[in-house]
Amino acid sequence: MVRGISAEPRIYARAITASALFGLLTVAISRVIGWITNTYVMPIIESDTPVVQVWQGAAVLTVVIVALTLSIAARRIFAAQGTYALQARHRVHLADRLVDLPPAWHRATSPGKILSHASSDAEAATSVFNPLPFALGVVVMLLTSTVMLVLIDPAIALAALAIIPVMMIANILFQRKMSPAVTTAQQLRADVSETAHESFEAATLVKAMGTAQVESARFREDTTRLLTANTRVGALRAVFDPIIDALPHLGSLLVLLVGVQRLATQDITAGDVVTATYLMSLLSVPVRSFGWVLAELPRSVVGYQRVAEVVDTPNPMPPGHVSPDWDAHEPLEVSVRDVSVVYREEQGEQRVLDEVSLTIPAGSLTVLMGRTGAGKTTLVSLCARLADPSEGEVRLGGFPVAELTHDAITRHVAFVSQSPFIFDDTVRHNVTLNNEMYSDDQVWQALEDAHIADHVRSMPRQLDTHLGERGSSLSGGQRQRIALARALITQPSVLILDDATSALDPQVEQAILRTVKAKSRATVVMVAYRSASAQLADHLAVLSQGRIVAQGDHKHLMESSEDYRDLVMAYDNDAERRQQEGTE
Repeated sequence: MVRGISAEPRIYARAITASALFGLLTVAISRVIGWITNTYVMPIIESDTPVVQVWQGAAVLTVVIVALTLSIAARRIFAAQGTYALQARHRVHLADRLVDLPPAWHRATSPGKILSHASSDAEAATSVFNPLPFALGVVVMLLTSTVMLVLIDPAIALAALAIIPVMMIANILFQRKMSPAVTTAQQLRADVSETAHESFEAATLVKAMGTAQVESARFREDTTRLLTANTRVGALRAVFDPIIDALPHLGSLLVLLVGVQRLATQDITAGDVVTATYLMSLLSVPVRSFGWVLAELPRSVVGYQRVAEVVDTPNPMPPGHVSPDWDAHEPLEVSVRDVSVVYREEQGEQRVLDEVSLTIPAGSLTVLMGRTGAGKTTLVSLCARLADPSEGEVRLGGFPVAELTHDAITRHVAFVSQSPFIFDDTVRHNVTLNNEMYSDDQVWQALEDAHIADHVRSMPRQLDTHLGERGSSLSGGQRQRIALARALITQPSVLILDDATSALDPQVEQAILRTVKAKSRATVVMVAYRSASAQLADHLAVLSQGRIVAQGDHKHLMESSEDYRDLVMAYDNDAERRQQEGTE
């Protein structure tokens, strides 16, 4: 809690000040009512004092009540402002960390869990900060009340304070019972989010395979467990809330009994009894704020721990500190030296790349080919530093990529994957990624180079057309070309295409590659299968079982590499078969 308050010190200073003022004014109201009782009410009862004099006391009471109301409003406003500011801070830190963590971490973490961290966990982590200023103000109220009750009469003070330990014990028991129940409910809430996200993401598969009932049953099972957990939380509140709410009223009754006895012996006045009794009645809700804090504390601790689980995760790929003075759009050499990638799993080690060495000259078009699982995607991921090798080194423009700053890499390297992400936004913003430095002319030029400008012109609003969730209004090939335009508009020094043209017709793919070679100076590294693409390459590298087994140009490899010939012939035969099926 101290960490949270220190994150927004000015806001919480105002909230706590307003709450402390509320505590002082609450005690003042009870004292003013006692004063009015002694000064105006009792004389009216005992003699013929004019009733009009009561209005003098009422005016004083009104001023105090107005001040009390303003302090309550200020406390609530600042407490809410601080709570929401902390929520925003948690979410920003979480988003920053998620961006920094490597793709391997994201692949190993459920998207539903991440969504839960950003939504319910961030809210839970700050839930204790809303009642906290109120509880701190109540501390001031209790201290002031104790002093005033002692000054009125030590016997009354003792009667009032006798109920405080009982209330604290009840709140502590409540917190101990509530903590595990809230922890369970928060975890189950994340499980429900994960199950829901998986079902939504796999909606097409679920419909196609007819497993809707299975998914519904799985979701129903998770929600039933969450219902049970939430019911237990509600049951605990139902048991403890009435007990804790009743204790201050019992204290008021005890103070009234003691006060009447002391009044009978004329040790105190009627106003003193009214002051003490009214004060105890006012303490009911404020003292309950300790219960609110203790009730929210377990949930906040769990939420904070779940957020911290991500925010405090060490980055296995910390960015470097070297930012070379490369010319803008200057093609760069990519060098891979004795690189190995090993995944250590429970079943043992899996060597994806094994001592791979490859030099890709600046400005060249290099195509990587190989069967599924040969290590092509892993190799190009290393070139963009989306992953780090277990052994060896990758250099970009003569510098180890591990030593380069994140900005140096992203400014000079563009990466396009086989399944690009399309935002639920306009064509313009999907190409520019909301970077206002690009003009519409540059956007159109990138779309022309990606051979999708004509399709965009046919759209209702052209560049302002929304593409839908994940580009739902586009075909697979169109999504790939939008992603290519997104990369080409940056005029990168190194363009990496990880099977990024697989959904395109061979003729369109060739046209795009010819455009890239003719208009761009970039070093192009491409994962491909088609012989037409291979024939355009300056250099080819064939991978098999994590090793480069052959290198050269298309003609040389067709003559010297059986692995390459098998790949080319397998694709050509498959393409011919599908063409024949399409004409039948």
